[in-house]
Amino acid sequence: MIENIGFETAKSTDIEGVIALQNIYLVSNMTEEEKASGFVTTPFTVEQLQEVILQEGLFIAKDNGKTIAYIFAASWQYFSQWAIFNHMTPMLPGLVFKNFKMTDTNTFQYGPICIDKKYRGKGLINPFFDFMRIHLLKRFPVSITFINKTNIPSQKAHIKKLKWSVIGDFQFNNNNYFILAYDMNQPSIE
Repeated sequence: MIENIGFETAKSTDIEGVIALQNIYLVSNMTEEEKASGFVTTPFTVEQLQEVILQEGLFIAKDNGKTIAYIFAASWQYFSQWAIFNHMTPMLPGLVFKNFKMTDTNTFQYGPICIDKKYRGKGLINPFFDFMRIHLLKRFPVSITFINKTNIPSQKAHIKKLKWSVIGDFQFNNNNYFILAYDMNQPSIE
């Protein structure tokens, strides 16, 4: 199934497909039963998508021209428009990951990632993640993300499949999150 899927750095013509996918998997649009298979929590507007596209921080996977997955991967400055990221940024220097001294300029925020449920569990996440990793490796040695502790599918995908390291946790708006880090020099495909 994934043989026909292509990866791209998003262009403005991809915004409609990203929003359509986002609307399906946005936590506020899902039932409790649907949330059990994974969700995204950050809604993006057209303007925010245009901005991240200009920064080359939005990656998409397409099957026959249809957007079936996306990955956001942008600077902390871009993500500072949301309160949760401003809560996280001051934590960076206190986090321990290998020998990296983490700051808001030598790391970036990875995520959200969203994969249409018809394509989950089919081996898409590793090559898609590597496509993004190769594009950002020159700018950032480490990627940071957070996962809601109730989002078990995302934890399994990142910790077991992609081999992210859990380096901390925090609470924000009555939700509990893991903080994860990834060495961008490490391919996710062996």
